[in-house]
Amino acid sequence: MTRIGFAYNQKPEQATVGGRIAGAARHESRSDDDPPSPISAHDDVYAEWDSAETIDAVAAALSPFGDVIRIEANEDLPSRLRTERPDIVFNIAEGLHGPNREAHVPAICEFYGIPYSGSDPFTLSLCLHKARTKDVLRAHGIPTAPFALIECEADLASLLSNDSPLSPRPTTNAPIFLKPVQEGSSKGITERNLARSRAELEATARFLLSTYRQSVIAEGFLPGAEFTCGVLGNGRSARVLPLVGMNFASLPPGALPIYGYEAKWVWDTPDRPLDIFECPAPVDLRLQHAIEDVVLRAYRLLGCRDWSRIDVRLDEQGVPNIVEVNPLPGILPNPADNSCLPKAARAAGMSYDALIQSALVAAAGRTGVHLDAPVPVRTPVRTATLVA
Repeated sequence: MTRIGFAYNQKPEQATVGGRIAGAARHESRSDDDPPSPISAHDDVYAEWDSAETIDAVAAALSPFGDVIRIEANEDLPSRLRTERPDIVFNIAEGLHGPNREAHVPAICEFYGIPYSGSDPFTLSLCLHKARTKDVLRAHGIPTAPFALIECEADLASLLSNDSPLSPRPTTNAPIFLKPVQEGSSKGITERNLARSRAELEATARFLLSTYRQSVIAEGFLPGAEFTCGVLGNGRSARVLPLVGMNFASLPPGALPIYGYEAKWVWDTPDRPLDIFECPAPVDLRLQHAIEDVVLRAYRLLGCRDWSRIDVRLDEQGVPNIVEVNPLPGILPNPADNSCLPKAARAAGMSYDALIQSALVAAAGRTGVHLDAPVPVRTPVRTATLVA
């Protein structure tokens, strides 16, 4: 029987997010005396890790293909891999520490010569660094918002100076959005990261630099509609799942049109779920093809494998721009949860199990690993609801 190692990080029992954390964010008007963000690094430290429910669901989906061996991605993982010697590792581990944390499990697998699912260590580290990702995209002519990297106080001073060579610079007509450069799951990304003035930019940049202890990316804010796009497969056979459009009208009155920490973990609760996603997104055929084209170009250029989720936003001319690339996509199993990749898969006629299995099958086919599966899982053809 095929031995499938399953690498993951599980949220500690006490590490809850959203409406269940102390001091959770609320939508409030911002005043000059407010701190830059209501979220602390402690609040969202485990935001990227998976719940027991997700881990159980993934293990169940993998089980028809072989013997599933759960291997938590902690300090024991190297010895477990060496002892268990699985035929292939299905990896959803996010890691916790360091700029290459998402690459730790794949790198160890490569060291031991064990095939694994998903992107390789280079792609995972590259895509985790938002500025380096944008450097590569821009060098190859793939649209992405103008940006500057703030690595220290001196960079902030240069960005704020009138003769700065950096772009963008804050003006009343061009707001700037700031993010920690190497975080996921909207860690460190709240409504208050949108800077409309030099004072707001400076305060937020200083807060993020000190709180997350990493560089900060400052991007020109794209004013158009936002989409997130699931991709399955490899190379020329990779396909985009039905587009997920962001319904920002579902946010609380006065909220900014961004899908940040508040929208993911605070306002969207089991008793009052947000109707934030439209899938398939109601777009015309021209825009659908434009989005799919830029998504697949980015997916292939950056070396993504098996699956990913890519965020896209339209600029003032309606051109799709790549916002972020997520080679380790979120995969919450409960349809009531707002989890983009499973939602797109369901719109394409795939069950949750079929989504997980498609990534495993893609990885096995890429690496030549035999799976104990009675029927091969196929990536569905793209379908969508289009407007004229």
